[in-house]
Amino acid sequence: MADPRRPLPFEPRRAPAAGPSSGNGKPSKASQSAKGRANTEAIPKHVANRMARRVAIATGVPSVLGMAVFVISYWLVSRGILDIPPGVTLLASGGCFLLGLVGLSFGVLSASWEPEAGSLLGLENIKPNLQRMRSSIKAQKS
Repeated sequence: MADPRRPLPFEPRRAPAAGPSSGNGKPSKASQSAKGRANTEAIPKHVANRMARRVAIATGVPSVLGMAVFVISYWLVSRGILDIPPGVTLLASGGCFLLGLVGLSFGVLSASWEPEAGSLLGLENIKPNLQRMRSSIKAQKS
């Protein structure tokens, strides 16, 4: 039974068993132009906006925290409140920046491709988006 939903732009298209040809073994110009159109499809605007919002939050907050670690550490050390070793400051800010890097992937993979926005965190969208990404990569390799 065929999949009842429409394929998303990044999902691989199933090729017909015998494609149209011009008689000489080469695909016709119509099938070539249809293939070119399928490759140029963009991410829908509502999905791109959703991804951008999620990426901005998931990377922006940890990045701001990573910079704040330096400022707070300097302020605490310069006022004589705490004696913080430079390695601790470096590890704390590095951890925040690493969390921001993970947030980049999370922001893209947790976005819903459906017209409805989905949940706040979007955890239910990660597994289907990973499966779609893997199938798309496999289709491009073959």
